[in-house]
Formats: sequence, C-alpha cells, structure tokens
Amino acid sequence: MHTDPLWMKVFLTVHVSAGMVSFILAPVALATAKGGTQHRRWGMVYLWSMGVVSCTALPMALFRPVLFLALVSVVSAYLAFSGYRVLKLKDLASGGSARPIDWVAACVALAGSVSLVALGWLRPAAVQHMQVVAILLGSLGTRGIIADLWRFVRRPTDKMFWWYSHLTKFIASYIAAWTAFSTATLSHFFRHAGIILWLWPAAIGVPAIVLTTAYYKRKFAARKPPTLATGLAAA
Repeated sequence: MHTDPLWMKVFLTVHVSAGMVSFILAPVALATAKGGTQHRRWGMVYLWSMGVVSCTALPMALFRPVLFLALVSVVSAYLAFSGYRVLKLKDLASGGSARPIDWVAACVALAGSVSLVALGWLRPAAVQHMQVVAILLGSLGTRGIIADLWRFVRRPTDKMFWWYSHLTKFIASYIAAWTAFSTATLSHFFRHAGIILWLWPAAIGVPAIVLTTAYYKRKFAARKPPTLATGLAAA
C-alpha cells in the first residue's frame, strides 16, 4: 500500500488549513467597505492564505505528478498576487512603470497558462486528460495575463483600471480555490458529475465578475474620478 512521505502529509495539512481560511475570508473582504481598514486587513490575510495554498499545491502536484494541478496552482498564485500588486501600480495611467517583480510574475504565469492550452490540445494525457478544462482555464489565464503585460507597455486610458483589475483578480483567485476544492473534495460525493465539478465555479464566478464590474463602472461614471480615486487611495 502506497504511503505518502511525511512532508506530503505536512504540506497537505497546511494546504487544507490555508484553503479553509481563504474560503472564509474572501466573502468577508468583499463585504467590508472598500478601502477601509477591515477590507485591507482581511484582504491581506486572504492574499497570504492563497499564497500558502498555491505554494503547497505546486510541490505536491509535481510529486504525484499531476501536471495539470501544478500549472493551475501557478496561475492561481498569479491571480492573487497581481490582484494585490495592481494597487501599487495605479500610476501606470499617469506614466508610471511596472516593476521587475511584476514582469517576472506575469511571464511565469503566462508560460503556465500557455502550457495548459498547448498540452490540452496536443497532449491531453500530460494534463490528466482534462482537455476541455485545461484549454478553458489556460485561455482565460492567457487573455488576462496578456492584458496585464499590455498595460505594462501601454498607458491605460481608464484611470480606474486598477480597481477593476483588483476586483477581477481576487474574485478569479477565489474561483480557482473553489475549483480545486470541488474536484478534490466534492468529487468523493458526486462521483458521476465529471467535468461539471471543474466548471461550475467558473460558471457562477465569471458572470459575477462581469456584473460586479459593470456595477462599479456605472457607479464611478456618476462621480468625478479624481475624487473617487483619492477616497480609495488607501485601498
């Protein structure tokens, strides 16, 4: 009978614990006043929790090996990281520039996303035959990361770009967390659900991102951007 090494058991315990924290705190951060002390506090705890989730998932996935989950963990980590970093890049709209860490993170995540798409098309067995999901998640990740890189080289025209990116990335990272939980845990209870277990979080989360972004765009359009940006500067 195969027994996992001790480090795997430790990593799994830490991984599950951090995942539970992120599940609880994401709604808390979203529900608190944007830019307020509570929002920043719980948002940072969520960020670090997601970092632990991704950092423990990667070596476990490579040890199995489960290349699909390894690549997904890279993209998931970037979503949370870039969602935080964009708050430090508000000056891109006024001529500022991205830092080396932003370029490195984006390029590594882009490689992971493109690999998901390529392997999904060309070598489904390499991504555990999750062909459709690999192509879908990889395509969404590639699109978002290329948009980030484009902002690094071409000044954003919308001064509130950082707000939309922050919101989108953090919700997307939460979708990724639910996707992993669904396949790792819910699959034991819904054995015949198949690909639905991979796709239902995105089916709910993507429309939520679209509707929430549209809501804030309408809200911001009714105000003067400089005043709003000043009020949210501490975000």
